[in-house]
Amino acid sequence: MNIKFFGATREVTGSCYLVQVNNKNILIECGMFQGSHEHEKHNHDPFPFDVSELDAVIVSHAHLDHTGRLPMLIKEGFHGCIYTHNTTVDLCKIMLLDSGYIHEKEARWENKKRERKGLALVDPLYTRAEAETTCQYFKGLTYDAELEVCQGVKLTLRDAGHIIGSAIVELALTENGVSKKIVFSGDLGHKNAPILRDPFTIKHADLVIMESTYGDRLHRSWQDTWQEMGNIIANAKSSKGNILIPAFTVGRTQELLYEFKQHFEEWQLGDWQIFLDSPMGIKATNVYAKHREVYDKKAVDVQLQDDGIFNLPNLHMSETTEYSMKINQISSGAIIIAGSGMCTGGRIKHHFKHNIWRENAHVLIVGFQARGTLGRSLVDGCEHIKLWGEKVQVKANIHTIGGFSAHADQQGLLEWYQGFENKPPVVLVHGEVEAMDILAQKLKHQYQVNVTQASYKQNIII
Repeated sequence: MNIKFFGATREVTGSCYLVQVNNKNILIECGMFQGSHEHEKHNHDPFPFDVSELDAVIVSHAHLDHTGRLPMLIKEGFHGCIYTHNTTVDLCKIMLLDSGYIHEKEARWENKKRERKGLALVDPLYTRAEAETTCQYFKGLTYDAELEVCQGVKLTLRDAGHIIGSAIVELALTENGVSKKIVFSGDLGHKNAPILRDPFTIKHADLVIMESTYGDRLHRSWQDTWQEMGNIIANAKSSKGNILIPAFTVGRTQELLYEFKQHFEEWQLGDWQIFLDSPMGIKATNVYAKHREVYDKKAVDVQLQDDGIFNLPNLHMSETTEYSMKINQISSGAIIIAGSGMCTGGRIKHHFKHNIWRENAHVLIVGFQARGTLGRSLVDGCEHIKLWGEKVQVKANIHTIGGFSAHADQQGLLEWYQGFENKPPVVLVHGEVEAMDILAQKLKHQYQVNVTQASYKQNIII
């Protein structure tokens, strides 16, 4: 039995691990590399293993850094099952098709430039049709139900609390009379996050492959986060402007809508018109509304009382471009939630064009903003931004609310590991070098545990 590491090694994207047991090959995750242009070029690299020899694929959740290269597996000849949670199947039908659309669009733009230069044309990484074909290979599972995916490999998914349908992957492996339990944390959720349950506690494992995204920091408390948001909304009301919220379409958008419902009276949200201006965000919200079986107790109670956790009397769903353009005619009293979360594209940029130069407008940054993105420039206090070649002055009030995160912080990661009664060895993945180094030291110091920081193509014997 062994595990080979082909992604998310000393970085936070491209999750991909190969488990080999009984001459069977099980791929855990098949994620895209995300970040800089140079980094994303690696998505076009051939897989560092023989796709034809894969017996099964397992993915922990729908985010593209865990699923985004699945269509390439199918293109290269994998026709087995892709096992994941039922909810993840529904989300992937949205996210992979949207990803395929983006790759088609990027290829068209690139080929226009290549045609003018007389260069050879390029193909998209994959198309919407290829993404749709990929979804036919998904096999949806529920939490806590064991399934034998191939000889000597039994799979159980546990609730990770990261986004809806996210899972901790628990594998019971048997070969030549020897049994071992391997646990892949996937992405672990932020404790007490809206809607979702806290990450499931597992008591025993022989090896833990664990994420380390925020292994070097602590999150602000939820209570402080909601108090800050309430204050900002109150101040924005008095200044008679609009509030713009760039938000990730899966997870963050739904958390915002849910908390708007919870604080509707306290934040006097009845005085506003609230717009979800994101076709993909609307589809993802419908998936969240459908899968009430994975809600935490509080969300279940809200669902039973009000027949829905997102029902707001003044919430408007904006799917068409024409509707989105009409929103821009509103100069005061609108709360607009739109993608993309880092302001790199999507409808939020159009709303910036009509609002960000207004002194009474407010922009709420509620997610991580990577270096080089428009969102990061706003966080860093830029005075001007460029929108479609036009230089626009930033006069809006920019607020960064730091308590939002779908990932467990350092304390959350340590508390989750503490649940293992036998304190098994750990392999750290899915984290930048500094975060991984600090978390490794914490684990060694607190639990006297053997910690490995995975490197690319490393092979660990189980």
